[in-house]
Amino acid sequence: MAPRLQLEKAAWRWTETVPPEEVTQEHIEAAYRIGLEPCQRGVCRRNCRGNPNCLVGIGEHVWLGEIDENSFHNIDDPNSERRKKNAFVGLTNLGATCYVNTFLQMWFLNLELRQALYLCPSTCSEYVTGQGIPKDRDYEPQTICEHLQYLFALLQNSNRRYIDPSGFVKALGLDTGQQQDAQEFSKLFMSLLEDTLSKQKNPDVRNIVQKQFCGEYAYVTVCNQCGRESKLISKFYELELNIQGHKQLTDCITEFLKEEKLEGDNRYFCETCQSKQNATRKIRLLSLPCTLNLQLMRFVFDRQTGHKKKLNTYIGFSELLDMEPFMEQKDGVYIYELSAVLIHRGVSAYSGHYIAHVKDPQTGEWYKFNDEDIEKMEGKKLQLGIEEDLAEPSKSQTRKPKCGKGTHCSRNAYMLVYRLQTREKSLTAEIPSIGLFLFTFFPGCPYEFVSLEWLQKWLDESAPPKPIDNTGCLCSHGKLHPDKISIMKRISEYVADYFYRRYGGGPRLNVKALCKDCVVERCRILRLKNQLNEDYKTVTNLLKITVKGNDGFWVGKSSLRSWRQLALEQLNEQDDDADQNNGKMNGDAQNKDESNEEKREEEEELNFNEDLVCPHGDLCISENERRVVSKEAWKKLKQYFPKAPEFPNSKECCSQCKILEREGEENEALHKMMASEQKTALQNLFQDKCRPCLGSWPQETDELYIVSQFFVEEWRKFVRRPTRCSPVSSVGNSALLCPHGGLMFTFASMTKEDSKLIALIWPSEWEAIQKLFVVDHVIKIIRMQTAETSPESTLFDSEPKLCPECREGLLCQQQRDLREYTQATIYVHKVVDNKKVMKEAAPELNVSSSEAEEEREEAKPEGEQDPDFNQTNGGAKRQKISHQNYIVYQKQGIRRSTRHRKVRGEKALLVSANQTLKELKIQIMHAFSVAPFDQNLSIDGKILNDDTATLGALGVIPESVILLKADEPIADYAAMDDVMQVCMPEEGFKGTGLLGH
Repeated sequence: MAPRLQLEKAAWRWTETVPPEEVTQEHIEAAYRIGLEPCQRGVCRRNCRGNPNCLVGIGEHVWLGEIDENSFHNIDDPNSERRKKNAFVGLTNLGATCYVNTFLQMWFLNLELRQALYLCPSTCSEYVTGQGIPKDRDYEPQTICEHLQYLFALLQNSNRRYIDPSGFVKALGLDTGQQQDAQEFSKLFMSLLEDTLSKQKNPDVRNIVQKQFCGEYAYVTVCNQCGRESKLISKFYELELNIQGHKQLTDCITEFLKEEKLEGDNRYFCETCQSKQNATRKIRLLSLPCTLNLQLMRFVFDRQTGHKKKLNTYIGFSELLDMEPFMEQKDGVYIYELSAVLIHRGVSAYSGHYIAHVKDPQTGEWYKFNDEDIEKMEGKKLQLGIEEDLAEPSKSQTRKPKCGKGTHCSRNAYMLVYRLQTREKSLTAEIPSIGLFLFTFFPGCPYEFVSLEWLQKWLDESAPPKPIDNTGCLCSHGKLHPDKISIMKRISEYVADYFYRRYGGGPRLNVKALCKDCVVERCRILRLKNQLNEDYKTVTNLLKITVKGNDGFWVGKSSLRSWRQLALEQLNEQDDDADQNNGKMNGDAQNKDESNEEKREEEEELNFNEDLVCPHGDLCISENERRVVSKEAWKKLKQYFPKAPEFPNSKECCSQCKILEREGEENEALHKMMASEQKTALQNLFQDKCRPCLGSWPQETDELYIVSQFFVEEWRKFVRRPTRCSPVSSVGNSALLCPHGGLMFTFASMTKEDSKLIALIWPSEWEAIQKLFVVDHVIKIIRMQTAETSPESTLFDSEPKLCPECREGLLCQQQRDLREYTQATIYVHKVVDNKKVMKEAAPELNVSSSEAEEEREEAKPEGEQDPDFNQTNGGAKRQKISHQNYIVYQKQGIRRSTRHRKVRGEKALLVSANQTLKELKIQIMHAFSVAPFDQNLSIDGKILNDDTATLGALGVIPESVILLKADEPIADYAAMDDVMQVCMPEEGFKGTGLLGH
């Protein structure tokens, strides 16, 4: 299937040699892509939007999960969630279900099993009427087979990059938050599947599990006394191989089959001797399945600790396995090829992550399946890569053995899957037809075009579709626009008659609706585009010529840099007009006046050579923004921009702009003089020296004045850069007062949390401020009385007085803001167990982050740190309190700075107040690679352990620092997302559908 852009390019390739006046009906049909071959099911994975003859997949949204753009509002690029061409589909990890995902992907790539499941009858037919029209309800799988069948269909044909297996997991009754024994899950599910399929009438379906996975071996016991041999034949679906003390897979198989002596208390009762006798017992392999599952027993019981442990020893295995030496009968073919390696990443038996390396049986290429992420291995070779690079608990590191060609070694592989080598062509698993309506047309038969959107609604929606509306795809000539062919489908005239009789609508678009005028115009535009490239080279060479005298023309430098792009947009202007006028399909057309207004605004921004036009419509005075070009270059440019402003080299600059420039220079000089005068008068305030402090009241005065810190900062900016910043004319103390004119801050708060909002002024400085600025309100603090014994008992008064009601309202609003934030920043600091947890996180506690990681983290804009603070036009605005006696209002002048300085070992996270603690733990897991169950979180000494509580309810506010301690030093790898608690007793799959419940 060719990409959409390639199809479009191929449809117009004939324009390179055919001039507009020679366009024929054959060229018109090529432009409308009439000659493209219809896609076949199984070859085309999804519908080809660029091919009007592709009718594959247009009715499978109910079953295959089409991506809804609105459901991806939190994702920067929805296309990143789409399935790529020839890529496999991933599976979402529901918490601790990665062990399920690995087996599902491995079973899916067993084409014989997949095809047999597709042949298994399901209740899907009950959801489709005789005409192939879906009924009012969506299809829901009922049995385990149907769930697996449905899941395989999604993995094969879904448009998503990954799908959700929650229906399958829920049907089995699995706990998504508890990691289980993967090998036990495999055994139980195969047993359940075999039992379920045994009721099918089709032998290819009924016996698929036995044919694929079932082999036979015999327990053979030989009496040492009489030589009697007894056999107990048993079926197996996998061979459980002990790996302790072994380095190679073949050694493990040899031990599995080795002879065992039955002596002493373990003697064998011989039927012939009628007494217990010494004997030998061994296993003989009688037959092997097509798919040979070899379970490596990595998880063993540790008698010393009373818990399971993982054996992290390397086991070597080859890509080709000859099982003939191990068979009782040597007359068969027993060469097996490696097809899958299941990996457990982690050093503990109770924590870790499961992934699968599986070979595509159709291409022979290896893929790594890691939940949602799927990676293709290079060169059709198995590459275990970082799966073997995990740290062990002890300091001693086991050196990885050298592996020859065609061999591998792993200390994390827990299951190896081999398939019987065969020369037969790989099977293709096809999803059975679901009885959809047949649109097929035949060459030479009459046809019509119908919008793809209408066809999809007709197939997908339970409610009757609206009448067919093709007005949105018409060109200005009332025919089918060539650019709309990508959203149209060609169907037979017979089917079109059925649609219009039943649903009505129009206009009908048959072969006469192909617009020759549009095709001819597009041909002209495309040929001009080809000519544009040559003219661009010509103009580039002409610009290198130095213009002498007054023969040239002025051109804006910005226009010269982008003139080719501007010309291309003008050539596409007619097509853009058609898109704006036609709008969307089926009655969703955009407002014509609005679209024309937007287009005019774009044209105003894109007009060529207007970048050197001054506000008065004349030549601008800045020569840095323009340059002179030759007459030849200007002539070429005028061909593409005939309405562009023209300024000969001899043209004088705008006289009004010259006057304004002189006035601007005078204003700059005035600002410099003003800044110098203010700096001299308020030298200490500018340098922030010798400032008074409310905490230790100065003895030399009983009065201090207050201004907003915002006023001081803006004034300092002006003094530093008088030519770039506007002068400050007013003190703006009204921002510190409530609507009643009362003070908003207490004396205690001005010494603590509100100290960053105000600036204290000496009486001498206040006299200068009154002379230099407009003072709207005078605010001062007065020392009333000083006790000789206790300075803390000093009494203070303020003018104006404190407004208690507004002060209380302000505090309430601030508390609400801290509990109702969205997308605010908090910091998580990871500490180690043997360090004391401090309230203020210190850099030396960090052992898990690197400076390189911090450098990669993007710094947030300063204005986003506080939900009450926003940068607007260079000033600071915050929303004031909302109280019952007055309405919400905004004032300029107060800037709250509570920005936390991130230290080493911390990571910044964006959170919202309504987010649960469990969701925060998932964020922390991705940031620090610590599983949620291993996270111990605290804030200001308070333990955070209620996963269902929101962050606002837990007291987590913007700029908070949360301390993270991990339970155990698990190796730092990215996908450690499944953990099982050691302290809880193991219940396995008790109560799940795997045990028949």
